[in-house]
Amino acid sequence: MKNQFTSIIERDGAWHIAYCLEIPGANGQGKSKDEARDNLSEAIALILEERREEGLRGVPPEAMRETVVVS
Repeated sequence: MKNQFTSIIERDGAWHIAYCLEIPGANGQGKSKDEARDNLSEAIALILEERREEGLRGVPPEAMRETVVVS
């Protein structure tokens, strides 16, 4: 499955700062635009993984779990 998110990249002196509109708290930085975007991608993946794990805590074992695809 492929997820697509919006990255906003701004220049701050010698650094590029990136953040994601859809995932609050997801930020990246780098000396190049590509490095900032790559760091942002890693941050998004880590946040989503943690949110999925956190969301499953407390789910009753008899609950049904299915995948929903958004296009």
